[in-house]
Amino acid sequence: MGGKAQIIKADTDRRVQVIRKTKETDISLGLDLDGAGLAHIHTGIGFFDHMLEGFARHGFFDLQAEVKGDLEVDGHHTVEDTGIVLGQAIREALGDKAGIRRYGSFALPMDDALSLCAIDLCGRPYFDYQCVFTAERVGELDTELIREFFYAVSYAAGMNLHIRMLAGVNSHHMAEAMFKSFAKALDEATGMDARIKGALSTKGSLA
Repeated sequence: MGGKAQIIKADTDRRVQVIRKTKETDISLGLDLDGAGLAHIHTGIGFFDHMLEGFARHGFFDLQAEVKGDLEVDGHHTVEDTGIVLGQAIREALGDKAGIRRYGSFALPMDDALSLCAIDLCGRPYFDYQCVFTAERVGELDTELIREFFYAVSYAAGMNLHIRMLAGVNSHHMAEAMFKSFAKALDEATGMDARIKGALSTKGSLA
């Protein structure tokens, strides 16, 4: 999870750009938590692009990601490092988390697949993942890397993230349901509530 990132944040809204370069990947990612679901994604892995586009669309996040990775090796570094940078962007865009709902959950059906995602933006990373894909690959994406992506997001963002595949036969449907349920749960957790003053915590902070 190493590597230094350059973070550029707007002062008055929840938009952020993160640039991270290592010997394995070169990533520039922009995120607007209060967007319209617009996406411009290029990771070099077509199905992964499709999943990130679905995440943006169904979470109403504007997301731009240009990723150059060592795909001549395999997709691991590309997928994992994209997760790290997305997690960093979520954390930075939220700032002190004042006024956010903090918690979000969503059960999303996709034909035969049913994915449950629950999130707590508490500042303490924890990841629980229960899914067994029926295929090793969907398009050019190794399905085992989906777990690595969400693990990286949860730890870089400092979020408690639980994902469970409650039903599913088709790996494409399962992956799509997972990314979309994550988007819907994150949209809820990052949403503002006028009743919340400061951070939603008895400690007064979500660090």
